[in-house]
Amino acid sequence: MESVIEIRNLTKTYASGLRALNNINLDIRRGEIFALLGPNGAGKTTLISIVCGIVTPSEGTITVDGHDILSDYRAARSRIGLVPQELSTATFESVWAQMYFSRGLFGKPPNPAFIEKVLRDLSLWDKRQVRIMTLSGGMKRRVLIAKALSHEPEILFLDEPTAGVDVELRHDMWEMVRGLRENGVTVILTTHYIEEAEEMADRIGVINDGEIIVVEEKNVLMNQLGKKQLTLTLQQPLAQIPAELAGHPLELSADGCVLVYTFDAQKEHTGIPELLRQLGRHGIDFKDLRSSQSSLEEIFVSLVRKQP
Repeated sequence: MESVIEIRNLTKTYASGLRALNNINLDIRRGEIFALLGPNGAGKTTLISIVCGIVTPSEGTITVDGHDILSDYRAARSRIGLVPQELSTATFESVWAQMYFSRGLFGKPPNPAFIEKVLRDLSLWDKRQVRIMTLSGGMKRRVLIAKALSHEPEILFLDEPTAGVDVELRHDMWEMVRGLRENGVTVILTTHYIEEAEEMADRIGVINDGEIIVVEEKNVLMNQLGKKQLTLTLQQPLAQIPAELAGHPLELSADGCVLVYTFDAQKEHTGIPELLRQLGRHGIDFKDLRSSQSSLEEIFVSLVRKQP
């Protein structure tokens, strides 16, 4: 698939000596939703800020839709919409005026019908003549999203877009993101709500200490790194796991009523049939059996903890 953003050997070292990014190489595919995950201070916002032209890289190159972000800044930036973490808005303007101004900054001709659609999609239409300074924090977040879309960008960066906002906005925004992808817009998001990335993303990138740990298709990542568990609720509690079952990765709950068997679903032999046979031979009966897979959050935590 064609790459719309290409990042090569990107390093950022601040004057203080802090190296925020170290030799980042990353391709973002056109039309995908790419989730960038990492703990606080991992380098997520620095990476986004460099691609959007807010921070200057120390080393490396970045192209956006074929345009170098340094030598061809205006062309590269015109293709990007950015929703930052901070609620920085021109507070004395109305919502409608802010949209018109933001669109004009990128040389786009007036398009009232498009602006109306964006405002309606974000439940801002009734607030279009209201001064931004009078809006709630959630509404100001909606305005930031609307501003980022005002010039019809091909790429949309969402930097922690739903942090501290209401459930209604979160729902509206994700519906809008799905619609943007259907229309060919590439979406790159960072989020602390990992369940959102699990639901929305096509691919996942994990960054820690300024370095990319892994980039993978979401489903492939979860299949490769996610463990499955078989949970058996027993008919009668066990005092301990029988010695003959010690070779199995089993855990017994504190009350002795639940056995949990962890296995790798990618392996040809899961060991489940043999486990069930051995349980039967020991007269261990169960009344309920269910399987589950590691969540993206559990995978993310395990990846970060593996780093030195």
